[in-house]
Amino acid sequence: MLGYLKRLVTTGAAYQFGDIVAKGLALITLPLYTRHLSPTEYGAAESLLTAVILASILLRVGIGEAFIRFYFDDEDPARRDRIARSATAAVAWTTTVGSLVVVAFAGEVSRLLLGVHDPELIYCAALGLWAFTNLEMAYAQLRVDERKRTYVYASGANVAMTVTFTVLLVVFADQGARGLLLGNFGASALVVVGLWWVLRRRFSLRAKMADLRAMLRFGLPTVPADASVYALQVVDRFYLFRVYSHGAAGRYSVAVKLATVVFVAVRGFQYAWPPLAYSIESDEEAGRLYSLVTTYYALATGVVVCGVALLARWMVRLLAAERFFGAYRALPWLALGWALYGLFLVFVVITGRARVTSRNFPAAAVGLAINVTLLLLLVPRSGAGLGIAGAGIALCGAYAGMLAVMYVLTRSLFKVGFEWRRLAQLTVILAGVAVSGELLLPTRGFAGLALRIAWLALVPALLLLTRFFHPHERSQAKALVADGRRRVAAFRAGHGDVEEYADDPLKDL
Repeated sequence: MLGYLKRLVTTGAAYQFGDIVAKGLALITLPLYTRHLSPTEYGAAESLLTAVILASILLRVGIGEAFIRFYFDDEDPARRDRIARSATAAVAWTTTVGSLVVVAFAGEVSRLLLGVHDPELIYCAALGLWAFTNLEMAYAQLRVDERKRTYVYASGANVAMTVTFTVLLVVFADQGARGLLLGNFGASALVVVGLWWVLRRRFSLRAKMADLRAMLRFGLPTVPADASVYALQVVDRFYLFRVYSHGAAGRYSVAVKLATVVFVAVRGFQYAWPPLAYSIESDEEAGRLYSLVTTYYALATGVVVCGVALLARWMVRLLAAERFFGAYRALPWLALGWALYGLFLVFVVITGRARVTSRNFPAAAVGLAINVTLLLLLVPRSGAGLGIAGAGIALCGAYAGMLAVMYVLTRSLFKVGFEWRRLAQLTVILAGVAVSGELLLPTRGFAGLALRIAWLALVPALLLLTRFFHPHERSQAKALVADGRRRVAAFRAGHGDVEEYADDPLKDL
C-alpha cells in the first residue's frame, strides 16, 4: 500500500510542477495585473477563461476520459498507439470546427457571455478553446505512460511563455483583458504544436471508427456530468458578473486565483489518481487503497484550507491591489470548495472502474441545482445578502450535496470501506481550529499574523493527542524520514548508488 501512495505522490508532484510554477508566478504577478486591469476587465477575462474550459469539456465528447480507461485495458503497444491516434484525431477535429463556429458568431457570443459587444475578446477565447483542449489531450498521453520528465518540460515551457507574453501584452502593450487571454492561450497553442511533434508516433488526423465508437460509448455519458460539475464551479462567476456586480466578479476572481494554493494539490491528484486507480487489478486491494487515499487527501488539503481560512486577509493584502481587498471574504470558502471537488474525483474513479459512468450525471445535476438555488438566496440581485462570501458558501453547499448523492449512487458498485471515524475526527479538529482562530484572534497587523500561524500548529498537536494516526502509519513515517536522511547523506558524501534505487518510485522526482 505504501508503494502505491509513493507512486501517487511522485506522479502527482510531477503533474503539479507546471501548475505549481504557473500558479506561483500568477500569484507573484497578480499585484501587477490588478494594477493594470480594473475589477471589471479582470472579471471579464476570468469569465472567458472559465467559459473556454466548460466548452472544452463538451468538445472533448468524453474522449479524453475514455482514452485513459481504454489504454489500461490493452497491454499491446501497437493497439495502445492506435487508440491514442484515434483519440487525438477526434479531439483535433472537434476543436477546430468548434473554434471556427465561435469565431463566426463572435459578436453574438460576446453579448451572451459578457453582456457587451466585444468580438475581439471572443476571438482570443476561440484560440484558447482550440489550444486548451488539444493540450489536455496531449498531456493525457504523457500521463498514461507516466512520462513525468517530458510533462515537466512541456508544462514549464508553457508557464514561461505564458508569463512572458502576458506581461508584455498587459503591462507594456496595455492590451487589458485581451492581453491576459492572448498571453495564456498563445503559449498553450505553441506547446500543443511542440507536443504533437514529440508524440508524432501517436498523432494523427484520422481516427479508426471502431475505436472511436467504443470510446464514445464510454465517454459520452460522462460529458453531461463533467459539464455540470464544471458549470457548478463557474456559474457563480457568471452570476456575479452578469447579475450582481462587475466589481464583485473581479474581486471574486482574485479570490479564486488565491485559492490556487489548494487548486494545485487537487489538480495534481486529478491527473495522477485515475491512472494509478485503474492500474490496480485486484478489487480488494483497490478498495483498501481508495479508502486510505481518501483519508490522506482529506488530511493534506484540509490543513491547507484551515491555513487559508486563518490567513486570508494577509494573503489578499500581500498579493492584490487595495481595491481587491474584499476578496478575502470568499477565499476560505473557495479553498474548501476545491478540496471537496478532489473528494468527488474518488467517486468518479469508482464509476469508471465499474463502467457505469452514467451515474455521475444525477449527482452533478443535483450539485448544480443546489449551487444556483443558494446563489439566488445568498447573493440576491438587489445587492444585499452575503455578497461574494455567499457565492463561496453556495459552491461548498453544492459540493457537499453532490458528494452525498454520489456516495449513495456508487456504494453498491464497488466496495470501499471509507474511514468514517477518522474523517469525522479530522473535520472536527480542522473546523474547530479555523473557526476559533477567526473568532478569537486579531484580524490585522504582524501580531495577528504571528498568532494565527501559531494557532495553526494546534492541528498536528490535536491529531496526535486524539490518536488520529495508526501505529503502523507512525512507524512507516519514521522509516520514510530515516530513508530520506540516508539518501541526503549519501548524496552529500558522493556515494549515492543509482542502481540501488533503480526500482524506487521516488527516483524520477
